[in-house]
Amino acid sequence: MFAFDIFEPYGFQFFRNGLVVATIAGALCGLLGVFVILRGMSYIGHGLSHAVFGGAAASAVMKINYFLGAGIWGIISGLLIARVARRRVIGADAAIGVVTTASFALGLALMNRYGQASKSIEAVLFGSVLGVKVVDIYAVALVALVGLAVVVLGYRKLLFSTFDRDVAQVSNVRVSLVEAVLLAMISLTILVTMRVIGTLLISALLVIPAASARMTTNSFSRLLWISPVIGAVTCFIGMNLSYHLDTSASATIILLDALVFVVVYAIAGTRNRAKMASLGHL
Repeated sequence: MFAFDIFEPYGFQFFRNGLVVATIAGALCGLLGVFVILRGMSYIGHGLSHAVFGGAAASAVMKINYFLGAGIWGIISGLLIARVARRRVIGADAAIGVVTTASFALGLALMNRYGQASKSIEAVLFGSVLGVKVVDIYAVALVALVGLAVVVLGYRKLLFSTFDRDVAQVSNVRVSLVEAVLLAMISLTILVTMRVIGTLLISALLVIPAASARMTTNSFSRLLWISPVIGAVTCFIGMNLSYHLDTSASATIILLDALVFVVVYAIAGTRNRAKMASLGHL
């Protein structure tokens, strides 16, 4: 009976679709989250999710495919942020604030003006496992493969531009292009994962697994596999827990990620205190 209860949700197609999408999304967000954390871009995920919401709201109102509208809107927002920040007139954080909050405000205005779009927009905001379809699996898998290809093929350029921008430029690395590609990938990731996680919580999935992984190692190459593993595992377990606990899938996943962070933080703190104590006896 116990085994039957555990595997009960696997009898539903919507759950299987949501589980696959969430697991792949967790790995993808964990991978890109490494660069978000190391580059001090934690606010970018939050900001771009707001920008994508504006595009999704516009798509719902115009009754066009939200992947198309939100995707184009998110990518343009990311490139616009990079362009404004590169001019150094204002900081990157200010550029993110201006562009993304304006997009989010536009989305809210459209939602208030056109009530028929509110149901679709609510799913975009908070995620809805019931809305996950087979096409979503293909979309997330495709973006994940593209993201993996970008990291593998551009490993050295990403490494240089992440840790030392000046050295990267001297080494003929087009840092601005690398940043634009990363922003575009983050926008696409938010776009294809917001059915399950929702735009309001997707930034947490970009940040928390990578932050947890960062406390376990100083190796860049290790971060690139530890963070995706944490993201994938927490999404997989979180989806199962959400069904049995009858809670929101997105909220359960993020709370589980937060729990992992707290545990890793506590273990890392204990280990560091032990190291300091051993040095004190030398």
